Amino acid sequence: KRRKSDLTGAIASVNSKDMKQGVITSTEQLLQGKVAGLSIVQSSGAVESGASIRLRGGTSLSASNGPLVVVDGIPGVDINSVQPSEIVSMDILKDASAAAIYGSRGANGVIIITTNRQGSDTEVNTIQYNGYVAIASAAKTLDLLSANQWRSYVRSTGNMNALDYGADTDWQKELMRTAISHSHNINFSSSKKSHGYRASFTYNNNEGVIKRNNMNRVAGSLSAYQTGMNGRLRLDEGINANFDSWHPIDNRIFERMTNLQPTFPVFNQNGSYAQLNGTNTENPVELNNNRIEDRKRHRFLGYLKAELSIVEGLTATMNTSYESNSVKSGLYKPTYARMEGQSEHGWGQRLYDDYTNKQLELYLTYDKKFADIHHLNLMGGYSYLDNTYEGFGSTRSGFDSDAFGYNNLAAGTDYRQGDVYSYKGESKLISFFGRINYSLMDRYMVTATLRRDGSSRFGNNHKWGVFPSVSLAWRISEEPFMASTHEWLDNLKLRAGFGVTGNQNGIGEYKSLAILSPSGAAYFDGTTGTWKNAYTQIQNPNPDLKWESTAQWNLGVDFSVFNKLNGTLELYYKKTSDLLWTYPVPQPPYLVGTMLANVGDLVNKGFELSLGYKAVRAKNWTLDANMSLAYNHQEITKLSNDQYQAVGLQAGSLHNVRGMSNTYSQVIKEGYPAGAFWGPHCTGISSDGKYMLDKDDNGKVKDGYLGSAMPKWNLGLSLNATWRDFDASVAAYGMFGQKVLNVSRMVMYDPTRFPSQNTLDDFMKSGITDNPTYSDYFIENGDFFRLQAITLGYSVPLNTVKKLGLTRLRFYVTGENLFCITGYKGIDPEVSVPDNVLSSPGIDFFNSYPRPRTFSLGVNIGF
Repeated sequence: KRRKSDLTGAIASVNSKDMKQGVITSTEQLLQGKVAGLSIVQSSGAVESGASIRLRGGTSLSASNGPLVVVDGIPGVDINSVQPSEIVSMDILKDASAAAIYGSRGANGVIIITTNRQGSDTEVNTIQYNGYVAIASAAKTLDLLSANQWRSYVRSTGNMNALDYGADTDWQKELMRTAISHSHNINFSSSKKSHGYRASFTYNNNEGVIKRNNMNRVAGSLSAYQTGMNGRLRLDEGINANFDSWHPIDNRIFERMTNLQPTFPVFNQNGSYAQLNGTNTENPVELNNNRIEDRKRHRFLGYLKAELSIVEGLTATMNTSYESNSVKSGLYKPTYARMEGQSEHGWGQRLYDDYTNKQLELYLTYDKKFADIHHLNLMGGYSYLDNTYEGFGSTRSGFDSDAFGYNNLAAGTDYRQGDVYSYKGESKLISFFGRINYSLMDRYMVTATLRRDGSSRFGNNHKWGVFPSVSLAWRISEEPFMASTHEWLDNLKLRAGFGVTGNQNGIGEYKSLAILSPSGAAYFDGTTGTWKNAYTQIQNPNPDLKWESTAQWNLGVDFSVFNKLNGTLELYYKKTSDLLWTYPVPQPPYLVGTMLANVGDLVNKGFELSLGYKAVRAKNWTLDANMSLAYNHQEITKLSNDQYQAVGLQAGSLHNVRGMSNTYSQVIKEGYPAGAFWGPHCTGISSDGKYMLDKDDNGKVKDGYLGSAMPKWNLGLSLNATWRDFDASVAAYGMFGQKVLNVSRMVMYDPTRFPSQNTLDDFMKSGITDNPTYSDYFIENGDFFRLQAITLGYSVPLNTVKKLGLTRLRFYVTGENLFCITGYKGIDPEVSVPDNVLSSPGIDFFNSYPRPRTFSLGVNIGF
């Protein structure tokens, strides 16, 4: 691993002590608010949910914007395959000059994870235990009417149609709980110069704040190393395995809990679930309880790395790995359950999905110093990746008995076309790569990389892509003319880089080919005398299909003064070309009316500032402060060419919102960022409670730009302090400049809901009588600043610890998501990004799982 002072690219590093503490449900959370320009948004408050990661605004409209994850030299690893307790550090490669070595997978940046598997020159044997117990509750809920408020409004409005069922039901409380979770990790390690091992085992039991939502994780890792041939050969091998099982919930309960008015009971007097006739008014408690859904996920990663020193300075390395990720799920809705259970007389489903990655990497490294002033490092190699996925699914309904649940689908009597399916696919990536690092007198540095990728995903005319980069650095502080500054200037380095990277995530394994599928019709084969399925083409071939390409320029300054303040300033401009989108095409000559094609351009530009300040270094106490600030401006600059045209592409569908089946809230349009809200501007509410929408001279409602869901500013703050044997840390982060469409509020601001359904208290006070319509009346400022976590710890003095036969004993308490400063009226302004794509961000639907506020008590023990 190269020293930071030798780096020429934009690379940020986070070590384990600076990562997020407390309850960790996904590995991505460790970096939240820690790196300038890196945005991490938890997809929901559900215990099984992951997070979306986006670096410098993202690069794709239709493909995932998640960075490539490299674990101990193995690229493309699922980030949640690694136990958080095993992570030593994470390096984030931000610019293309640093990430170009990863070619067609590096456009979204790279996260390099280093785990606990290094050796030691001295014998070290350790046993450690880390555990916590945590309680959590919903940080915020909707301000729905209580039964007393409902009755008061009924009296004040004189509504004669209101039915008071006599109950006092808070539907949100009926479905939520105070969740209790606990986690335990124990690890063993033994390290010598010639060999060593490390074993780690983790058990997590996490409860969600919605009843019946829980997750168990059993994880283990074992790594070892040996040296031989008088230290010229080193072998590293290991396995990581995670076994997750969880019970997801039906997200429809969130809509139902708002649709039922608060005087309606949960249960009838005989103990059965109370029910109303009609759709979307099903009892959400019944819906949550009377369905059986189990999911299991198995992750496995095995690796072997061999390093051989051939001659002085020349090393050969082989890296091979096998990774699998399989998910099994079973869902059963019994015959007595509302909705599909009763209407289908029982409904069952089994699904199985399996993904495997097999990789081989071979490379040579030559490292040599000449005349004490020249340092040359050369690397060249080859890599091979084989990705395979397969799965099947089966659905049946019409069961005579609920006794077997989803484990006997053959007992279902109702079978329909499409109820059984299976699939399999495979893609391969072959690469040749090289890198040159040269430094002169540790002052002048240059790095150049070149990678050539060949992918089976690409069309016949573009099977291979070339991805170059070059970067320069100048350590001005080491120049003789800067000698007078050495008393206060510790380091000053200028960097500049340019590179090209690619993104092949948006290209499915067979997207460049023509695909046939059964049409549902049949024809009679006179030769065999049988009826056969007819096939039709469902996808046009595109031999020109290729990766999305990102060219990026970066200027950077690294500085450190007075041995207290250090920082980095980055300026960047990146342009993504050949954006993938599905365009309409004429029929004929095409057999299908759409085509996936590379057409558009997207620009991101901005700056990033990272500061670290060692405020206090005294005998009994220390204080460190860190800040990260990033600004990003995004613009779509091209969507059409001579063959494919699009003035504006509709996005942000509101089809699932009542009365808005043909409404889109966003457009993808040249001259605007992704997530551009588009529609009518509301100038206010009239005296009779109607929405006043902006109109043109002809009296027609005008549509226009209403703001973007993309944040312009990202801020992260942290404080770390120690006093004697006590330690404390505070972490906070915020996003600013983005808009959020509050669909929950839009749905609730419906005068036809009251009194038969519940609604918001502020709607009843608003005087609005108009039916809800999409406009910027419901698009709100999404700025927020969140206190992410506060941790207070106490380490028992070492002399006392030794008397107990221990090497370390620390207790700590952590509070998470303690408050969020925002003007947003919904539950949470930090809205998830579906599938981490840029086409429809910033929409807060009414089925959002609330994020928890958590308090945990933990202990760290060393033996």
